[in-house]
Amino acid sequence: MTVLNFLLLLLFTLAVVALFTFFLARRVTAAFPPRGQWLEVDGERLHYRSLGDGPPLVLVHGLAGESRNFDYLPLKELATRWRVVLVDRPGAGHSPRADAGKAGIAAQARLVAGFIRAMRFERKPLLVGHSLGGAIALSVALQEPEGIAGLALIAPLTHFQPHVPRPFRPMAIRTPWLRRLFAHTFSAPVAIANTPAAMAALFGPDRAPRDFAVRGGGLMTLRPSAFIAASEDMAAVEADLLPQQERYGEIRLPVHVLYGRGDRVLDWQAQGAALQAKLPAADLRVVDGGHMLPVTAAAATAAWLDEAARAVHGDLCDSDAKDPSAP
Repeated sequence: MTVLNFLLLLLFTLAVVALFTFFLARRVTAAFPPRGQWLEVDGERLHYRSLGDGPPLVLVHGLAGESRNFDYLPLKELATRWRVVLVDRPGAGHSPRADAGKAGIAAQARLVAGFIRAMRFERKPLLVGHSLGGAIALSVALQEPEGIAGLALIAPLTHFQPHVPRPFRPMAIRTPWLRRLFAHTFSAPVAIANTPAAMAALFGPDRAPRDFAVRGGGLMTLRPSAFIAASEDMAAVEADLLPQQERYGEIRLPVHVLYGRGDRVLDWQAQGAALQAKLPAADLRVVDGGHMLPVTAAAATAAWLDEAARAVHGDLCDSDAKDPSAP
């Protein structure tokens, strides 16, 4: 094969996969219309859902996730006691990302803190973070502790780990132009081919629910914009997490941590126990299960979340909450 023929074949392949990814992204976008409201914070347009009317709980999802990841929790039942607010981080779910320079943990924490201020809650919220959302929640506690009542962290990323967990390896691209090229060409085909192995790592030892692609928003990750944002998030972790993990002893807020002992993405000892070693007052709960506890152990996670919320909100829980289906 001549060099010219090789280049023509390469261009043809790129064109085919680019068209496939483009049309797949269009179908996915059409299949998942926004279900919430919008709020602009520091130049970023954030999509969120709010259920109930009580002491607030703000839920922040993890890497390559979105707010639908929490939809396996009994949200309507939780919303009879709490105001449950689920937010899509920039570049995830329905929130676009305007500034790639705000992909770092500290910058996203400032956006979350700004979102909380803009919501004008009557009471300080319990900030709930899953996985990377846990690292962001911890950064909020370090930067603006006066804005929140406490933390509830589910399988949180607390300490930097040099190896990339298997579900996220295709996103480990640091060069911006190469990241965008891959996102608009091979990201969707590679993700589809890698789905069984990625889901086994992400959910294991638990089994991924068959409806996660739709109910949990899994298909939304097939969009190039979602791949780019997740890759940017991952590339930015090291710079902020290394100095952050040395400051956990400064946190004076109530901190509750839930981990699955079988987690294949983040080891509970290297992450959860390591956090508790620096923050002895943190309440660490280790249960059977993997990384996606809000999905695979929804009832147990909701009960733990109830407990954490009551610990920070006390008797502020309103048993006469408003309609939890309200937008």
